[in-house]
Amino acid sequence: MKVRMCCAGLRNLLQGLRFSAKYYSKHNLPQTMCPYSKSKPIKCCILDCSESTCTPRTAPPGSILPCRFFSCKQEGTKVPSKRKQNTSRVTSDLLHKNLLKSEQENWNDISPTYKAMTKRIKGKLEELHNMYTRNSGSPRMRFGENVYFEENGCIFLAKADDDEGNADILFSIEDLGFSDAFIQRIRISPDQSYMAISLKSENSEEATCIIMKLGNFPVVEKVIPSVFSFEWAANDVLYYTTQKNLKCQNVFMTTFTYQKHTKLVYTEQDARFFVDLYCTKDRRFLTINSNSKTTSEVWLVDCRHPFESPALVQARTMGVFYHIEHRKEQLYILTTYGEPAEYKLMKAPVACSGKENWQLVYALEKKTKLVDFEMFSDDCIMFLKNAGHLYLNVISFVSHSVQSIQLPTWACEFELESHLEHTTSTCYFQLSSPVHPPKRFAYSFKENNLIEQAVQEVPIITNCHTTRLLAKSKDETLVPITVFHNKNSKELHRRPLLVHVYGAYGIDLNMSFKEEKLMLIEEGWILAYCHVRGGGEQGLSWHRDGCQRNKLKGLHDLRACIMLLHKLGFSQPKHTALAAASAGGVLAGALCNTDPALIRAVVLQAPFVDVLNTMMKTHLPLTIEEQEEWGNPLEDEICMKYIKSYCPYQNIKPQCYPSVFITAYENDERTPLTGILQYVQKLRKAALDHASRKSKKVITSFIVPGNWIPNIILDVQANGSHCDSSWEHSLNEVARHLAFLSRELEEVCHPQHHSKPCK
Repeated sequence: MKVRMCCAGLRNLLQGLRFSAKYYSKHNLPQTMCPYSKSKPIKCCILDCSESTCTPRTAPPGSILPCRFFSCKQEGTKVPSKRKQNTSRVTSDLLHKNLLKSEQENWNDISPTYKAMTKRIKGKLEELHNMYTRNSGSPRMRFGENVYFEENGCIFLAKADDDEGNADILFSIEDLGFSDAFIQRIRISPDQSYMAISLKSENSEEATCIIMKLGNFPVVEKVIPSVFSFEWAANDVLYYTTQKNLKCQNVFMTTFTYQKHTKLVYTEQDARFFVDLYCTKDRRFLTINSNSKTTSEVWLVDCRHPFESPALVQARTMGVFYHIEHRKEQLYILTTYGEPAEYKLMKAPVACSGKENWQLVYALEKKTKLVDFEMFSDDCIMFLKNAGHLYLNVISFVSHSVQSIQLPTWACEFELESHLEHTTSTCYFQLSSPVHPPKRFAYSFKENNLIEQAVQEVPIITNCHTTRLLAKSKDETLVPITVFHNKNSKELHRRPLLVHVYGAYGIDLNMSFKEEKLMLIEEGWILAYCHVRGGGEQGLSWHRDGCQRNKLKGLHDLRACIMLLHKLGFSQPKHTALAAASAGGVLAGALCNTDPALIRAVVLQAPFVDVLNTMMKTHLPLTIEEQEEWGNPLEDEICMKYIKSYCPYQNIKPQCYPSVFITAYENDERTPLTGILQYVQKLRKAALDHASRKSKKVITSFIVPGNWIPNIILDVQANGSHCDSSWEHSLNEVARHLAFLSRELEEVCHPQHHSKPCK
């Protein structure tokens, strides 16, 4: 699961998550704004999932670890001795090493097959990347007369009225001894005396927070390891959360005055909840947000009295999310409280913040997704998604009116820019689509209009057609599909089709601009994004209809989408490929088991492929909190049987599978490598068993359906992780994926060139 890493603030909550994890590479923009702002990394990735971040996350729990005993508390279950457990772990480790060695040898044997095509694709992607990022700059943070920004690992200070672009270097991360890290987040104290930054390497989930004392010669004031989020409550008072085993449950306060000290101010006792921090737009309150997949609770720290104990807004209520903003002694509460269980804006006095005092300000329409929310002094803006289109709703607290503005129809994603001062009269944001680079827009509160900013200096593809479809699923539910194809393409039924799916955690498919999507369109591909249930494209109910005992609905949706695309003449099964990542691997893997004839090839990135065994291993760091998404098979036999009915690993059988290319990471804490290794071994054996039963006879002029042997390839990366990779690392991954797909789909017409099957 990969969803993007903004700062685990409002957008992660809107996605139904308490943690999204997609960090920024050293070549990408740092998080230099308030938690509402979301500067997206410029990253080349064919496998779209959210947010994940990384979301957040939003990654699935770790995959299967073999030969471990479960702690199922069933009557008559014999608990193994400690010696047997240790022996089992030794056996498991040995099995892991043997499987890994075998797959590495296999990859070394087959990788030369894709070398030339990979090189060509890399060159094209680098060219596009340079073209569309040449003029992009880092986001600026304005504090009065000063402007701070980051470029190439250096922090700069400039004057706001300096038209000549002069800037001074405050410090660089290399000077701090972190040459292999990148800046993930920046926070500046209200009086600009201190700057807190988090540094992270691509091989670790945890970041290090460094507090710099600013001045003529900035110096390191403090270094805090394993930090997730942090905010300034006052000029010299910093609150921060610590991360351990993918969990954030402790909040600390540290001061930098004459009485320097650090103390624990909050601990979350429930393992399902994840804690992060946020400051309200007017900086009146620092909020401690404790969120699970379905429920949230917020505590307030008064920034005027940062040493006082946090005050509870409303005790957690099962199934109710809420997020806090502040304006003129009123708390503005974005919440799912009340019917229908979708987001609505409510308010209550600071002194009486319980839900019995919440008053409705604005409620969303049915099947509308709240994507983001930004608070200003006299207005707030909601970014909404309805029927695949983006809208801007401006709510005036002065005139008590609501204005709805439909954004350009080509737009699929938006990115809210930094607005550090809530009194500003303009809201800036960027719109993009998978094949349309970001374009900057501004909404003026004074003029009450939407303004398109400077014309793009780089060429924009104009021959791409966007189509929005609705597929009828098994239960008659209409499932949205967004399709992109070249207007000049003829005979679309002969064109290669790349289908994208995710369908988990209430996260939308990532439809921001990607250079490789533009390249595919130029080369005649069709791109389809299936917004199946389990995702969040049509609000919280869309997610609820596709989680726990509704997971099969997402599979039914995906099948219906692909069948409709083929029926309407968008490619055909032998030219169709499927791409998914993280939790999207559940639906992709399930479709390979139930309907392998619908697709020719699959590319998966760090896929979650063994839901059952993972959810029965409570020692894994994310298993407990993931129960709200997948269920608890340890205590619910019906749940166990239901998971087993769709789990990709559990349902592998001898049949004609599509070719599969999987990228995995040795250091992935969210989807451990062992589970993927076992999945690949089992899948390959099933494909070979089927071929042997059918005499595995390949005719040189054509392939007899059911008799060809698919390529089942696993590429294990020593570097990189579930949540992040650098531009260079991501470029290599994407190029290999596209080389694999191009070869597989091309060989439908030229079977004599089909590469030898994996060992």
